[in-house]
Amino acid sequence: MKPSHFLCIASVCVSTLHARGVSGQAPQSAPVPLARFVEATQSDDRIAAPALQVIAAGWKNSYTSMFIDLARMMRPPRQLQADTSIGTPRPTDDNDSDAGGRPSIDAPMTNDLGSPIRRRLLTFLGRQTGQRFGDDLPKWRSWMWTLPYDPHPDYAALKGLIYGQIDSRMREFFPPDVKAAIRLDEVDWGGVKVNGIPPLRLPNTVTARDANYLGDSNVVFGIVVNGEARAYPKRILAWHEMAIDRVGGVDLTIVYCTLCGTVIPYESAVGGRVMQFGTSGLLYQSNKLMFDEGTMSLWSTLEGTPVVGALVGSGLTLRARPAVTTTWKEWRTTHPTTTVLSLNTGHQRDYSEGAAYRDYFASDRLMFQVSRTDDRLPSKAEVVVFRTQPADARNSRVPVAIDIQLLRRRPVYSFDVGTNHYTVITTKGGANQVYRTTVDIPDQRSGEILRDGNGGTWRVTDTALVSERAPSEQAPRVSAYRAFWFGWYAQFPDTVLLK
Repeated sequence: MKPSHFLCIASVCVSTLHARGVSGQAPQSAPVPLARFVEATQSDDRIAAPALQVIAAGWKNSYTSMFIDLARMMRPPRQLQADTSIGTPRPTDDNDSDAGGRPSIDAPMTNDLGSPIRRRLLTFLGRQTGQRFGDDLPKWRSWMWTLPYDPHPDYAALKGLIYGQIDSRMREFFPPDVKAAIRLDEVDWGGVKVNGIPPLRLPNTVTARDANYLGDSNVVFGIVVNGEARAYPKRILAWHEMAIDRVGGVDLTIVYCTLCGTVIPYESAVGGRVMQFGTSGLLYQSNKLMFDEGTMSLWSTLEGTPVVGALVGSGLTLRARPAVTTTWKEWRTTHPTTTVLSLNTGHQRDYSEGAAYRDYFASDRLMFQVSRTDDRLPSKAEVVVFRTQPADARNSRVPVAIDIQLLRRRPVYSFDVGTNHYTVITTKGGANQVYRTTVDIPDQRSGEILRDGNGGTWRVTDTALVSERAPSEQAPRVSAYRAFWFGWYAQFPDTVLLK
């Protein structure tokens, strides 16, 4: 969306708000009407100045988020435009993106001096809050996230108005009185329209023998469902970030958040129906938000739960299936009957290894700001993550992150979290499989057969560790997957980190 386009249609938004009856003068104790915030973006000072006076008279620091969201859609000063990680998304075209239409982190600067309306909004914000951050939106956002979350009752409607100018479907994510389980000021535009990064729907597959486009060292994400194995090459999935597929007779939604490094296969059926998911174009803590076509609710891709919309509070949670990240050579060797995505996707992309998001993956720099970080590991250090299964309803699930470097040093690694005992098996090709065990399995060389502390032996399978002495005794596999440390920590700051 071009910033100037937003300004042109601001008057239309005001007219809409007048028609909805939310633009009149508010009583002293009532929130400032939403129309005043939109009027503050008008180029005509005769409209903007009175609106700002009304806002000043009823000012609350919680209104900061509304000013930041409006300012972010205006042109920043030239010297800030070289780095999209500062939080000012820009419109994209076919020549200015590194994958799926997202803004390139190396986009060239322009000679634009910035929007005077943006300067007006941020000057006013500084005057009302006493903060001196100027045009430094990351500092404004960091300060905003230290405030108690007490949003304007029409804050979601404002986000709908703003994002609705990018794509009219985005307005459907923020209907009146929308329910939200997350802070809406942490919801960000990811630089694309709804399904602007096109999901693969029932993609074509080929056998391992016919996948001659793949090299031995190419990275794949492997899953096994009811005995059927399938590989999703990173070089393909990175351009689409979602695959709607059916494996082992189970409908799946495989979600790849390239920004935070997670690939999670979810069962699409929940609550007695098969959900049809898509890519919203929005992010939460730099993590992809997907949506279901039926209710237009936004879902967390890390938790598989609805976080904004009609389904919030429904208790629905998608079941996650385990996935591994490994090399094509290892996957096809251990799963010779596997199928793998075909290059015949119906889309024109550069599917060569490493083409998608090359610059992003090559640095520790973030493309979108998050509200909290932790320096115990580099931002994009890879960790194996999962959340523990509580023993009963009285206990909560504990988030766990294990540094990949630790698992490389110790290919059989056992540990305790609370009352649960776990063992991680790491193969030579880098695949990590997590099992919930009841016996101690000491460090040893990775292999198909493990020996526990009591002398018993266990066979490693895709679904469980199986006791060779009593095959009915099994240690079930846990739904774990890779992630970048920053993305996991931003959503689970209470995570247990093992490194």
